[in-house]
Amino acid sequence: MSGDITVLLGQRVADALAPLGVEITPDEALIRPSTRPGADYQCNVAMSLGKKLGRPPRELAQAIVDGMAAPEVEAPEVAGPGFINLALRTDWLAARLSSLDDRVGVVPAAEPRRFALDYSSPNVAKEMHVGHLRSTIIGESLLRLLRFAGHEVVPHNHLGDWGTPFGMLIEHLSELGWSGDHTIGDLNGFYQEARKKFDADPDFADRARLRVVALQSGDEPTLALWRDLVEESTRHFAKVYELLDISLTPSDIYGESFYNPYLAEVITEMEAQGITAVSDGAVCVFPPGFANRDGDPLPLILRKRDGGYGYPVTDLATVRYWIRDRGMTDLLYVVGTPQAQHFQMVFAASRMAGYLGPGNTAVHIGFGTILGEDGKTIRTRAGGTLKLVDLLDEAVQHAAALVKERSSLDADEQAEVARAVGIGAVKYADLSGDREKDYTFTWERMLATEGNTSVYLQYANARIHSILRKAGESAPGEIVITEPAERALALKLAQFPTAIAAAVEGYAPHKLCLYLFETATAFTSFYDSCPILAATTPEPVRRSRLALAVLTSTVLTRGLGLLGIEAPTRM
Repeated sequence: MSGDITVLLGQRVADALAPLGVEITPDEALIRPSTRPGADYQCNVAMSLGKKLGRPPRELAQAIVDGMAAPEVEAPEVAGPGFINLALRTDWLAARLSSLDDRVGVVPAAEPRRFALDYSSPNVAKEMHVGHLRSTIIGESLLRLLRFAGHEVVPHNHLGDWGTPFGMLIEHLSELGWSGDHTIGDLNGFYQEARKKFDADPDFADRARLRVVALQSGDEPTLALWRDLVEESTRHFAKVYELLDISLTPSDIYGESFYNPYLAEVITEMEAQGITAVSDGAVCVFPPGFANRDGDPLPLILRKRDGGYGYPVTDLATVRYWIRDRGMTDLLYVVGTPQAQHFQMVFAASRMAGYLGPGNTAVHIGFGTILGEDGKTIRTRAGGTLKLVDLLDEAVQHAAALVKERSSLDADEQAEVARAVGIGAVKYADLSGDREKDYTFTWERMLATEGNTSVYLQYANARIHSILRKAGESAPGEIVITEPAERALALKLAQFPTAIAAAVEGYAPHKLCLYLFETATAFTSFYDSCPILAATTPEPVRRSRLALAVLTSTVLTRGLGLLGIEAPTRM
């Protein structure tokens, strides 16, 4: 039996349609939550099928109802021009919740996929800044969601660690007498100095280009400097990932340098297939359907006229490696929305080359920009790029003030909670909105204790744990639903698998965020109207309500965990 109630009810509708000669999948039954009085769900399939079958939708809806065997629901009702209202039987709902484990009804995928997930992708020799935040946070949440759904996910951190920038930097460091004992902050400054020299000094620019050739040809002194840069950068990334509770490790690094040995092979293969063309001395591929403003075909440059490789060929080599060599079925790229056309062209060229087959998918998971309160891209007060570590430290400081004001915990416990609250607030502010849209970064909104914030969810969970501590030896029991607020909370808890499915299907963490907020809100209403530990509450009712509270905590803790956010038990 499916853990997703919409799938379960969809199957009941599909079974009722089969005798009428209509075959549909449960998803095609169009089961949706309903806000109509007396209905939990609504089926809209008769509206879409009526015209196709040449039957009035209301007549078809009645035929579905007449043939529907659904012990989970009260008698279905046809409403309006052909909607079917479905109300779950309260005893069935209670029994279902009583039987759930810590997966809360989520059944692992029957046919798991193999995902290669590209996210975070900072640049070597540069400190991570606020521009890396969204890719890192969104990618981590998708990693956790997909794995929880039962799929295999292999993360890969596509570092920028190759090409002309490293020729500049290594040549500059070589001239300075690089000793290898500098920090990532030093490297940041050295890179800026190297860029200025490259732009202003033609002789240095020539030496930097020769250094790129030396790097790509395996010159050992050059490679030794390059390895120092990568190692120091990797240490910096690891510290940021630890602070953010990100799963990426050094073993997940697949920098641009990793794919360098494959670039010539990719071009040779594509030339042999006759899908390349030479344009102004460059080897290009022209995926159909892409044109510039003048209407001319738009190229992906594989090899430049000077013999250097264009970055599109690295992306083609990446597709080839993960599909052909690693056997992945699906490729996911968590990269900003401005790169949308580039990825569309790379995917199209990959299909032309046969790297992506009929059973493969490749998806660019785009996202918008983080804005400051002035409506512009967020920056430091001085107008510079905001370092990610500085942003996270500030988040913890803001949270510490909030926790100190509202908490009776000791200093060490407050520090631990402040970290969970501050980092959680930054993550949730990012994940709770549609990822494709820009959002405005404000401490006041993200640390609010009311509304759709992680702080509100964390406090709701901590409140439940406080109740359970006060309950002492009074153990949760079988769930029995008698009050409207109990039923509203129970229905929301039963919808956890639906929320997970929606977040996974659309690569949309914000759908899980909204569900968790609605669940916490339903618990607040339940807590206000259904006394749990009051002396007047009968023992069986007390134990039933404790069970609802425990399940709510399980949902909030599990859901926040899938977003990469901690759920403290005391606040």
